Amino acid sequence: MGVNCSSCSCANRENELKTELEILENQTTATARSKSKAKSEIPHDLLQKLKKYTPRIIKIQAMWRGHQDRKLVSHLRKKQRMNGKYFTAEESRETILGKQSGIPEREDRPPYRFKSGAVYVGQWKGGFRDGYGIQTWPDGARYEGQWKDNKAHGKGKFWHVDGDIYDGEWKDDKANGKGTYKQANGAMYEGEWKDDIQDGFGKESWVDGSKYEGYYKAGKKHGFGTYIWKEGSKYTGQWIDNKINGKGTYTWYDGRQYEGDWLNGTMHGRGFYAWKDGRKYEGEYQNDKKHGYGVYLWVDGRKYEGYWKNGKQHGEGWLMTPDGARRKGEWKDGKRARWIDV
Repeated sequence: MGVNCSSCSCANRENELKTELEILENQTTATARSKSKAKSEIPHDLLQKLKKYTPRIIKIQAMWRGHQDRKLVSHLRKKQRMNGKYFTAEESRETILGKQSGIPEREDRPPYRFKSGAVYVGQWKGGFRDGYGIQTWPDGARYEGQWKDNKAHGKGKFWHVDGDIYDGEWKDDKANGKGTYKQANGAMYEGEWKDDIQDGFGKESWVDGSKYEGYYKAGKKHGFGTYIWKEGSKYTGQWIDNKINGKGTYTWYDGRQYEGDWLNGTMHGRGFYAWKDGRKYEGEYQNDKKHGYGVYLWVDGRKYEGYWKNGKQHGEGWLMTPDGARRKGEWKDGKRARWIDV
């Protein structure tokens, strides 16, 4: 149960984080050469600590991938295959003893044992289970609720043999409408269903504290939704086919935030990225990296306006200092190659 988080490439953001360290170092040097009186807002000792702890930050972000095995849709598909022995057509045919004369009235009858070993106790209409009833199977599975025309239909509750429970609306022997599915491990989905699969609006939660609230289609997150990870990171925005796609905002547990375009779980298109210490970037992204034209602003007022490639300054750009001085230059792979006289 959960999001296909491997598609979001959060682990790949280690490149983005490492690039920020390079930008801090390189631009401090470039600014000094431009004779600005401003000092780097990141002291040398802190910069070294950032380098030291970067792998740990990456490891925490990589937890996203740990959710990929928690997909309720695959869990339910497996249950559907297992459930082939429940609500069977053979059981339905067994109780239909030919044509009914007139319209039968609903009535209570003694317990009925099917050839399969399942036992039904409840109401009937002729040869059809109809009304309120309880059916138990030899392996311990049990359904308690409403029936119509020999099928689970209406409000009902089903206990799986492994401890999972579905409680909600049914139609034609399947979860249809609104209902709650609780797994034995504590994970839970509450929301809309179609033919035993999540479809519509719903809420999912996991034992570790992670949760999702939003829309589903055919068992996958699709439409607008919010996902919160156990360490506090959060994404709110659009999803397509279980992947972050479209417009959305991702907020990291450490205060960083990106708001903009996404493609298959990566920052891709135009966006705005802000750091907790006040640094900002606004511009183009490609595959989680700054790529194209963008503006990078430091806390002390320094600013770079120009082109980027694979997360690093690359091409022509302007470097501005807090005192208003502007200087044009050319960058290659994140390092200033030369100043350009204008």
